[in-house]
Amino acid sequence: MHPIVASASNIDVTKDQLSWMAGVLNVHENPITGFWLLYAVVVVMCIIVYNLGFARKLPLLKNVVVYAAMFIGAILLTIFAIGMVVVESLIAAAIVLGIYKIRLRRHKKEQQYQNNVSQQ
Repeated sequence: MHPIVASASNIDVTKDQLSWMAGVLNVHENPITGFWLLYAVVVVMCIIVYNLGFARKLPLLKNVVVYAAMFIGAILLTIFAIGMVVVESLIAAAIVLGIYKIRLRRHKKEQQYQNNVSQQ
């Protein structure tokens, strides 16, 4: 075997070189299982962020296309998530969008209450 190929296949990755979530999922100890677990986390977080911030009522076929694109795009995000804070950023986005949704819902309820009071 060529020496460069042999040395490239034995790359040791330490936990310090990984993002926090990749380290939690032990990508450095079990790369195959860790990668697919990380992929699942990325997909779940993408779906949560999409539904909190961007989702609209779509016909079934368009919904299938959106989610298929999300599943395919999550593969690239997972590759980035091994060394960068992709999942952590998605968690932060989900928290911010969740707070926004809660505040928006409260504001709409208050506005509706004020409209009902002013009409009486």
